Amino acid sequence: MVLMTSWRQRLPAWAPAVVFGLCLVPAGLTGFTLWQGLAADPADYLTRQSGWWALALLLLTLLVRPLAHHLHWPALMRLRRQLGLWSFAWAVVHFAVYLLLSGGEWPVIADDIRKSPYIVLGFAAFLLLLPLALTSTRAAMRRLGKNWQRLHRLVYAAAILAAWHFWWLTKSDLREPALFAGGLTLLLAWRIWRSGRKAVPRRAGDGRQKP
Repeated sequence: MVLMTSWRQRLPAWAPAVVFGLCLVPAGLTGFTLWQGLAADPADYLTRQSGWWALALLLLTLLVRPLAHHLHWPALMRLRRQLGLWSFAWAVVHFAVYLLLSGGEWPVIADDIRKSPYIVLGFAAFLLLLPLALTSTRAAMRRLGKNWQRLHRLVYAAAILAAWHFWWLTKSDLREPALFAGGLTLLLAWRIWRSGRKAVPRRAGDGRQKP
């Protein structure tokens, strides 16, 4: 039992490299498709691919904690930062492509926002992810202390906005947005359930201390 517990406290040295390699595959496939001219509309293809992977990796980032808890393997939490940064990298690509297509002209962007409110949701999600990426280092964790954890709870709001953004921009086939929304709902439900489980002993303990 002690041996198993000790093993679960560690992460294999090769695990981060494997995760990095797996996350690199979509980027490689996307780049190959564009390089070979296999996309009918390269700009639209890159926009959709970057947004899809930003949201998918964001949900995988949120999935790490439930997996670590139910597998009794806390060391898995060390993979969360890498997945989160990959999600942000795709979000940067997604946002950059949009800016390039709009020419970076504010009248064009303002008109897009007026006609397509889902752009506001996507931009808001990006702004929420930005401080999380900038404070993902160990130095930032030490500097912010308990505030670091409070700040990084914004990831849930960012995920909600991103999933909503995807739902609104999809015109016909809603299967993929529904899949993402369903997965996010389950992750949020788990988080609420877990928070409730932690709060019960605390309230019970406060009650025992009363005269």
